[in-house]
Amino acid sequence: MDFQHFTLKRLTPDDISLLRQLNALFGNAFSDPGAYGSEPPTDVYLRGILAKDHIVALVALAGEGLAGGLVAYELDKFEQARREFYIYDLAVDENYRRQGIATSLIHRLRDIARHRGAWVVYVQADHGDDPAIALYEKLGVREDVLHFDIGVD
Repeated sequence: MDFQHFTLKRLTPDDISLLRQLNALFGNAFSDPGAYGSEPPTDVYLRGILAKDHIVALVALAGEGLAGGLVAYELDKFEQARREFYIYDLAVDENYRRQGIATSLIHRLRDIARHRGAWVVYVQADHGDDPAIALYEKLGVREDVLHFDIGVD
């Protein structure tokens, strides 16, 4: 297998274009382009999001192109003085899969989490998403839980 060279980058408020590309990648990878592109936020909103320390957007770049990325959120806990990070979205462009990009992104997030005093990084996977489940089982301990979306309207 021919592995491509890639670099990891944490997005800053100056990386709006890369964040928009990442959202498009998520929409494509999750077969939900409407959720990630039909009502894009303004540049001002995105700059504000990227300026927050508790929100982490990481990308893997292959040359000038976007190969993959993740978005994670830092959560402060009440039961102990500690934090955890939740990987909300993670995707790799189909042309760059099986090259260690997702694993590298998670390792970089673990470094950030450790530096911020977190005790764990967690992620959920959908039933039937066997590649994601295999990756997460390789990196961590599986917990079988149920997920519920509770509407606010």
